Amino acid sequence: MTTQTTSPAARTPRAAAPRRKPVLLPLTRRQYVVTAICSFVGFLALWTAVTATGLVEPLFLPSPVAVVEKLVEQARNGELWSDVGVSTYRVMVGYLASSVIAIPIGLLCGSIPRVEAAIEPIMDFIRYMPVVAFVPLTILWVGTDDSQKFLIIFLGTFFQQVLMFADAVRRVPMAFRNLGATLGLSRVKILVRIVFPSALPLVWDALRISLGWAWTWLVVAELVAATEGMGYRITQAQRFLETDLIIGYVIVLGLLGLVFDQVMRGLGRQFFRYLKGRS
Repeated sequence: MTTQTTSPAARTPRAAAPRRKPVLLPLTRRQYVVTAICSFVGFLALWTAVTATGLVEPLFLPSPVAVVEKLVEQARNGELWSDVGVSTYRVMVGYLASSVIAIPIGLLCGSIPRVEAAIEPIMDFIRYMPVVAFVPLTILWVGTDDSQKFLIIFLGTFFQQVLMFADAVRRVPMAFRNLGATLGLSRVKILVRIVFPSALPLVWDALRISLGWAWTWLVVAELVAATEGMGYRITQAQRFLETDLIIGYVIVLGLLGLVFDQVMRGLGRQFFRYLKGRS
């Protein structure tokens, strides 16, 4: 009579299979847009409720209707469109000048260690200085015309851009550069043909983010010695306690920034469609 024996491994109970964590699926384009619209509607509803119940005096927080009526008045007399045009012009000139100069400097900082050691500490040092403190100096340097506004926007974006562009270049895998060296390319050709195109998606993201900073510094640029523009109009409205005009122009600034951001986001999707296939 034979007895069956079981091995220790057979008698050991099997370990329970680990539970798989649920994966959050990305929203579709329609779901994203609907969610964003609902958040804006909820914000407007809360704003309307606060002003309708009288919890806050209209002097401090006017109703959405009062703000819209004020913007319509500004649009009819032409001041709104004139201010939007002038401010957009100032932002784009200062921002483009900053970007054109910052891109090559950032490319060199991220690629050549000696250039990084020479330039990046200076960029880090200056970028912590408040741009507002430079307003009197910019008036002494270039006067009070549009050049001073361009310079303020330039100073508010340039130093941050250089560091962001350099970081984008550093993220390019070293294998790409080694491949260029293996093919016999010079250092300049490696930078132009391999490094910069590889870093371009991240450079574009940095350009999109820094454009928001340019719009932020616009109000500072138009605080002094300006006779038109959105920042000038906000300052004038503050003197006369026109809160509805202040909030209206702030909303217009936000809408302009949102439009420019979405345009750059859409262009980025078109320029870098090949990134969709990467996981």
